[in-house]
Amino acid sequence: MQHLLPTEQRRSVSELHDRLDLSAGDRLAKRSAFWIMLTLSAVIAVSGVIGDSTATVIGAMIVAPLSVPILGIALGIATGSAALIARSLLLVLAGVALVVGLGFLFAQVLPNPGDVLANSQVLGRTSPKLMDLTAALATGLVAAVAVTRRDVGDVLPGVAIAISLVPPLGVVGVCLGSGAPASALGALVLFTSNVLALIVTCTVVLVAAGYATGGAGSRRGRAYVVLAAALLLVAIPMVVNSLSTLWAGRIADAAQSWIGDVPGARVTDVSVDGHTATISILGPPQLPDPAELRRRVAEIVPWEPRMVIVHTVGSRTVE
Repeated sequence: MQHLLPTEQRRSVSELHDRLDLSAGDRLAKRSAFWIMLTLSAVIAVSGVIGDSTATVIGAMIVAPLSVPILGIALGIATGSAALIARSLLLVLAGVALVVGLGFLFAQVLPNPGDVLANSQVLGRTSPKLMDLTAALATGLVAAVAVTRRDVGDVLPGVAIAISLVPPLGVVGVCLGSGAPASALGALVLFTSNVLALIVTCTVVLVAAGYATGGAGSRRGRAYVVLAAALLLVAIPMVVNSLSTLWAGRIADAAQSWIGDVPGARVTDVSVDGHTATISILGPPQLPDPAELRRRVAEIVPWEPRMVIVHTVGSRTVE
């Protein structure tokens, strides 16, 4: 731990409270800055999502101050401060409502909400996978080190980009406003997993570094149980999405092999939803016997999926 947090570089508990507790010190200035920056970040994020602009969304990530009360929850757990946990949690929930509300309002003026739901900024945040949680846990560790060490605080903008808090909430609001609650739920799972990863890893680092107070052991124990249960809960759909992607890839390979002898035919998309596999194929009118495809798929997946073949008759022109 000395290598991770050298004594001469580690911040004191009072310094951490000053950085992470928006009720400590100049409360009015801290909170006004928090809400102003969060509102602007939300507007930038939602605009980037609707406009399918990666650069704009990254700008929103850098501005976003939502990680401060989230890390405040971790500090409250480590030090046994129920008041800090409650204050920080209320700020996070209010911030969530603000960003989702702005996304919902922006979606109301869209001429064609379906177009937005198909762009890369939305699709990339509505089906989180297990690797997203793994990356969030690692990023949370970086955030914990950055907030406790005086000499690495400059990496926090990079942490904000990697952990991605405001953009998923913007996607939640846009999807709800566009009549796509299932996609909104996927984006909410991504946001929740990132929040839990921040709290868990930061709490572990703070306790291991000796910031914990001796009399708060039982409260920390209860908090650990709640965090572990919540993390497991959000991990379940992420595991399901990861497996669906894996099986979709294998089915795509089998389908491409099935049409391998058909000139100009190609698999354009494969999606797995529950027990249904939807295979989109672009090619000439005549395709091989679908029974052969079912046999191939049955050999590579552990269940017998219901297959839907979406056949678009046509060809790709290369100039």
